[in-house]
Amino acid sequence: MIKRQTGLFVFAITAILVFAASALAQKPIPTPVDDDPPETVFVEEIKLNVSAFDRFGEFVPKVEKEDLVVIEDGRLHQPDSIRRIPASVLIVLDTGGEMRRVKTLNQTRMVAIKLVSSLTEEDSIAILEYADKPRILKEWTSDKTQVRQALENQLGFGVRSLFVDALKLATEFLQKSDNENRHLVLITDGTDSLDRTGQREEEMRRLMTTNINVHVLSYTGLEASAIVAKTKTAGVPAHPNPLPSEVIEGLPEALRTVNKAPKFGAINTDKKFLRVMKKREQDLVEGGKFLLELSENTSGMYILPDSTDEMIDKARLIANIIDSNYVVTYTPSRPLRESRDGEIRTVEVSSRRTGLNVAARRKIIVRNEPK
Repeated sequence: MIKRQTGLFVFAITAILVFAASALAQKPIPTPVDDDPPETVFVEEIKLNVSAFDRFGEFVPKVEKEDLVVIEDGRLHQPDSIRRIPASVLIVLDTGGEMRRVKTLNQTRMVAIKLVSSLTEEDSIAILEYADKPRILKEWTSDKTQVRQALENQLGFGVRSLFVDALKLATEFLQKSDNENRHLVLITDGTDSLDRTGQREEEMRRLMTTNINVHVLSYTGLEASAIVAKTKTAGVPAHPNPLPSEVIEGLPEALRTVNKAPKFGAINTDKKFLRVMKKREQDLVEGGKFLLELSENTSGMYILPDSTDEMIDKARLIANIIDSNYVVTYTPSRPLRESRDGEIRTVEVSSRRTGLNVAARRKIIVRNEPK
């Protein structure tokens, strides 16, 4: 969080306060006394993450600060430093929801396991799951075996999906980490059972006052497709097959296929059901928009898969993005302490070096505390 207090400024992206003062011992002798107050020098330094790849999409292991240029609201800056440090990765699992179709517990587990296995051994990993309430499933550890055991044995579904509470807890949990390379990975559809749109937006703004990168593996497209199919078929009285399943299995293949086919009507005429499904579809659309905006504002990766298999496979891409990150610092030419409360600054990083591609763009919200 970027804050302002009387005489002291604390910045969430990063603020380093350098206090220079000299205290002179005073003795009862007639010598001049300097009554001027000690000088306080503020040095503002913003941290952000930068992914570095070559033209083949491979990580570039040696990047110097001279290779990069930082652009803040159109103003050019030279980075002060660039470092490679292991990441702290908090994985948030959406394991609830009344209307879920594709968002199964097993699917979410497999996506998370693929992500964990693709991260480097030096990374620290924590797990948060949420349904009726959020909870930290696994505290920080670099032991992937422990993380996998937690994913395989401790996940549980719930009726509701309290996304806003999960996002709040995730932000608080990550802000407690001393690591400067922090990543939040959301495996979710972005919907909230209590329809708290305003609170959801506020949580995004809070994340924008930090240097946390947010990556998303989104269920919204898959869930929306399932809703469309459901509204065309479900709700019409089905015609149950009179043959027991064991009898069907004994039929010739052609007859077995026909008898196994679901017996649906043509069009769903259940108006109440259609209203519920329409509301769910709209919630998914809004959830998807929110997740995309959140990832774009926090220099993260947004994945909207077309299939459950693609969702699992793309978890590896998220891991590669995280492990290609450098932590870059720069000093803004326009001091943060001179910003108005709530001001948004857009920061991008470009490459000066041929063959080096970098990805870093985020929005920073300046937030001041009352004096």
